[in-house]
Amino acid sequence: MNAKLLFPLIAALPLLATSCATDAHYVQTGDREQIINLKQINIQDYAKAASLAVQKLLASPALDRVTTPPALVELSRIINNTSQQVDTDLLTKKISIAMLQSGRAVTRTVDDKAIGYQQQQAYLNDPRNVRLPDFTLSGKIIETVERAGDTRRTTYTFQLSLNDTKQGVQVWEDEEEIGKQGTRAAVGF
Repeated sequence: MNAKLLFPLIAALPLLATSCATDAHYVQTGDREQIINLKQINIQDYAKAASLAVQKLLASPALDRVTTPPALVELSRIINNTSQQVDTDLLTKKISIAMLQSGRAVTRTVDDKAIGYQQQQAYLNDPRNVRLPDFTLSGKIIETVERAGDTRRTTYTFQLSLNDTKQGVQVWEDEEEIGKQGTRAAVGF
């Protein structure tokens, strides 16, 4: 190897080593060190929306309508009406865990993206299935963006509906809004 090329590489090694070093550390979700991004839903947004919604659901009498507790809640489709691709399991899994831990409900998931509405209804009406769900939980995530000068506000609205499958009516609904506001960087893409 050429000595003229080797010397600059050796001299650059300390710079490379220090530029790769990070101050990485673990943080508690929802603590003061959280990263708030106006352009995307963060993990703490899912946690906050799920926690608030499930607290309200468990405080309501909706799940008490069943004759054989615990209620069987089928987690259905969450529609993503935002500008980003999101994994709605980050919301539904947190809701499912809280419902199971409460002892008032058990959950089951239907992937209605993989099967059509008619196949889903046939499944639900098939007497060979052990237990039909008492309720289905569905929802929607909506993104609203407002701008004024350099200030930007993004609001993510998490809407949830609990439907009684036997009567075909909604027995509970909730809407949680997570708002974030900040200023646009002077330099950016």
